[in-house]
Amino acid sequence: MKKLVKVVAAIIENDKKEILCALRSPEMAIPNMWEFPGGKVEKDEDIYTALIREIHEELDCTIEPIDLYHDNTHEYEAFIINILCLKCKITEGTPTPSEHSKLIWLERENLESLRWAPADIPAVEQLIKEK
Repeated sequence: MKKLVKVVAAIIENDKKEILCALRSPEMAIPNMWEFPGGKVEKDEDIYTALIREIHEELDCTIEPIDLYHDNTHEYEAFIINILCLKCKITEGTPTPSEHSKLIWLERENLESLRWAPADIPAVEQLIKEK
């Protein structure tokens, strides 16, 4: 039986209404695909605390989660992922990649130009429809 992994992801929008996109490094699982930054929810951790911790670790900035935007469960070959995407705003610092190969800010209508990790695609599609 495949392991279910619960993860949180930040949909961070800047004042120009651009969305932060993160490129997974070649060393990561699902390499060289774009995603919303975030990570695994630890035991006894709520989704908000987990996301604040993950973004601080991965991007060296502080965020404030606003609300749950999208909930998707996706089955990969080796595991099942439940990804909870939360809209967030940066309260301190500038996102700097430590685990990802690259970070870019994109307008909603340009999000589909990237090769997204499959679990992130439904949230991307919802963001594009919102514009």
